[in-house]
Amino acid sequence: MYTTAVCPYCIRAKQLLKSKGVEQIEEIRVDSDPAARQHMMEITGRRTVPQIFIGETHVGGFDDLAALDGRGGLMLLLGA
Repeated sequence: MYTTAVCPYCIRAKQLLKSKGVEQIEEIRVDSDPAARQHMMEITGRRTVPQIFIGETHVGGFDDLAALDGRGGLMLLLGA
């Protein structure tokens, strides 16, 4: 997950994932690493955080993650 230090949507995304049993979330801080932000923008086409990947699948931001969960797809993607 691409994040910044102070990002309420990043916090909400982490809370949602943890509520689904995700124990470890790899965070890539783009506020302290301009190269990481550039890479994030290149692979996602987006500038905002969070940008969430589950495995190799780009889910998108928090709203995308919540919508995926609402459709029942999050647990499938998590392999549950």
